[in-house]
Amino acid sequence: MSDILAKALSFGVSGVNGYPVHVEVFATGGLPVMEIIGLPDASVRESKNRVTAAIINSGREVNPYRITVNLAPADIRKEGPSFDLPIALGVMIATDQLHPDPRVDMDHIAFFGELSLDGCIQAINGALPMVISAKENGVSSVILPEKNAKEVSCIEGIRILPVSHLKQVIYWLENLEGITEQLQTSFDTLKTEAVISTDMSQIRGQKGARRAIEVAAAGGHNMLMIGVPGSGKTMLARCIPGILPPMSFEESLETTRIHSICGKLPAGNGLMVTRPFCSPHHNASVASLIGGGQDAKPGEVSLAHNGVLFLDELPEFSRSALEALRQPLEDGIVSVARVRNQARYQSSFMLVAAMNPCPCGYYGSSRRSCRCTPPEIRKYLDRVSGPLLDRIDLQIEVDSVPLNEINDSEPSESSFTVAGRVEKARRAQLERYKGTGRHCNAQLNNEEVRRYCTPDPEAVRLLHMAVDSLHLSMRAYQRILKVSRTIADLEGTDHISSAHVAEAVQYRELDQKYWR
Repeated sequence: MSDILAKALSFGVSGVNGYPVHVEVFATGGLPVMEIIGLPDASVRESKNRVTAAIINSGREVNPYRITVNLAPADIRKEGPSFDLPIALGVMIATDQLHPDPRVDMDHIAFFGELSLDGCIQAINGALPMVISAKENGVSSVILPEKNAKEVSCIEGIRILPVSHLKQVIYWLENLEGITEQLQTSFDTLKTEAVISTDMSQIRGQKGARRAIEVAAAGGHNMLMIGVPGSGKTMLARCIPGILPPMSFEESLETTRIHSICGKLPAGNGLMVTRPFCSPHHNASVASLIGGGQDAKPGEVSLAHNGVLFLDELPEFSRSALEALRQPLEDGIVSVARVRNQARYQSSFMLVAAMNPCPCGYYGSSRRSCRCTPPEIRKYLDRVSGPLLDRIDLQIEVDSVPLNEINDSEPSESSFTVAGRVEKARRAQLERYKGTGRHCNAQLNNEEVRRYCTPDPEAVRLLHMAVDSLHLSMRAYQRILKVSRTIADLEGTDHISSAHVAEAVQYRELDQKYWR
């Protein structure tokens, strides 16, 4: 056999974006060995063993040649097993085991997939950003694992060819048969499949809390719930994604990209059409919450992008983890820098937190006496810093529901009804902030607050009195104005009155009760 150079096109992932990887395979005489170069990680280096077994179990031979596999560009680290499939095809072409049909244009077909030893093609992480990047780079067709096909079912303008075994790919390349092109699905069709996990009709009582989460959802505001154990704080939080406005196609792509590269999408799932709800355990590290690790992967704040980040038992989180939230809460972007990689991930989310008022959980309860000492209560509450509290727009108290309200046969409002009011308020905000890059009231900066959140004179006097009596910071002052704007939007008015400001001030009074 004369020396042969074979090429196949694949894609890798850096941050949340894909990039082209040219797989070059050179086979020549010499000691039988396969070497992979081009800055591969351990999983890529191990692919030579998977590739060899998969080729043999697909009915082809691995001839005894010296094989060099180069993954270009060589200055970007290659991670994951998604390069198994293009490496296997390149090896077979270079060793004269595969002869693609002359009509096959290898320069415009992308391949990615992990190979099992028996030749089956397994699902990979990051299929969505890879396919999007392939389309942007002029690729006409993508051959990918069958289990990843639904994930990319809304991407138009590119042929998706799902496969389950290496034999299928070999036969298709030689005969242009054996693989059925996937029929793409419209995003509107996917949205009809959205399911609400927790409906507000399941909540009994808690009228004040229900109103607060409606206001929070309508303006995209951060929220803190303080209450005794079993008062329904977690259930209230889980209702919020169901009353938020439906995701747009762009938001769905952004969110699914992040979950895809983290391997958080269940096998066979398509684009995410329901807003994410992330609830990390309170022992989560800074890296798992914000992002990081050796390869600078996204954290929980990015997985919650366009959705809700719920922190239950807020004081139990480490102080460093809570303080690290301040930058993504302000900027909507988190920058992760590590030795091996550096990335910026979107992290525009609603922070919803819940906590007990004291270590035993019953301080201030009307049904059970607290057994904590004042120093214990103060030490517990001081785990939540003032700067973090300043970034939380709504603070509400949640007590146990009386028995007569639990057994009340009158149905509560459903999430569908509440979502209608929230969406109407959000539409008003989108219209008001058209061309500014803002989508909701919570995103306004100080200059925009002065422009769009101007209360009437009586409301201004009320607000100034509240700032003086509650000793609020200027950041809290701005956030009260944003919440007042949201309450007015729920009423369908552009006018911010004293009633709107009064309700917004009520959502800041827990600062005075617990932390002053």
